[in-house]
Amino acid sequence: MNKFSFTAREPSGRVVVGSEEAENADILVARLQLRGLIITGVRKEGGGKSGLSPQIHAFKKVKFSHYGIKEDDLIMFGRQLATAIGSGVPLLRSIDVIMQQAGSKKFYDVIQAIKRDVESGFSFRDALAKNPAVFSNLWVGMVETGEASGNLPLVLDKLAHYLESRAAFKRKIVSAALYPLVLMFVALLAVGFFLVFIVPRFSVIFKDLAITLPKPTQILIFVSDIIRKRIWFVFIGIGGILYGVRMSLKTRDGKRAFDNLKLRLPLLGEFIRLRETEKFCSSMNTLLEAGVPIIYALEIIERASDNVIMEAVVKTVKEGVREGKPLMQPMEQTGFFPGMVTQMVSIGEEIGELDKMFKKIAVFYAEILETQITRIATMFEPVMILFMGLVIGSMVISMFLPIFQIANVSGGK
Repeated sequence: MNKFSFTAREPSGRVVVGSEEAENADILVARLQLRGLIITGVRKEGGGKSGLSPQIHAFKKVKFSHYGIKEDDLIMFGRQLATAIGSGVPLLRSIDVIMQQAGSKKFYDVIQAIKRDVESGFSFRDALAKNPAVFSNLWVGMVETGEASGNLPLVLDKLAHYLESRAAFKRKIVSAALYPLVLMFVALLAVGFFLVFIVPRFSVIFKDLAITLPKPTQILIFVSDIIRKRIWFVFIGIGGILYGVRMSLKTRDGKRAFDNLKLRLPLLGEFIRLRETEKFCSSMNTLLEAGVPIIYALEIIERASDNVIMEAVVKTVKEGVREGKPLMQPMEQTGFFPGMVTQMVSIGEEIGELDKMFKKIAVFYAEILETQITRIATMFEPVMILFMGLVIGSMVISMFLPIFQIANVSGGK
């Protein structure tokens, strides 16, 4: 056994430095990759050479970001690759054909890099893992399973189907949220127009009249003056707040606090909990159907999770299963999953059809989520209209209060 020092980083960007024993550097790198780490350097302790193969040295380069690559491109890539390999076309030839049909230059470059890596001796799994910003841990884990089982076309087909269902679900959420967001945008435009153009005109009139303005009118004119005369300070302040929030969300503690806050919000919190449950069950169904061992399936879902709270939940479940407990027990102990989910998982384990049971649960909760999306959007619409009416109505009344005041004084005379 040799001892190696290594530097790596997590997908979040956090740098990891450590040392471990391994037979050679290639084995160490493979082990670290399974933990979701992106290797940036390996050195054999004691001054010797690292023993890294040329391929592993190349692994250090993270070539692409996800920017400019559509989710539909990845779905089509998986679907076409499954069809080509399933028809007996060799992997390299399949990749080459799909590369020529790439929907964008950016995705063409990604596929070309994958082809080049496979030609130089990388497994398809490792070629994908070199681009973590494009291919998620789910992609890497399922492809690894497909290569190990010799059934890559089936695994890719299931992966493409899973990604299609996730994309369709996202589109439903965006579609349901679109109208309320448009209403909110219109409300902000109306308020901005009133403060920037209408209020100043009234303000000039009130100054000429030399009257004492009611408090609501004074506040409205003060806000209007700030927006018109110190708008850059407002933008800088908002920008500073947004930048601070963005930077805090890049830290583990900041992300945890934000995810925890989302789960505590009324309506939205319950929706997020159900969405994470549906996503977990759908992922488990896809992975188990593809032949991924349950521990590894949980590990893939844990690393692929974009919610820190859910990541901790899956980790707890994984550790419980690793200790020999039935899956239902650690799931129940987390307190995150609804009782119906844990009971159905228990039944699935008993009858030996856990993958099918996860599919039934996922379908059930997908239907519930669609109903909730419609309900929240339906509730939000009248609330936004009422809010717009109250805000704009209050502003109009505040502007006319001095006029009513003058009219009352004149009437009293």
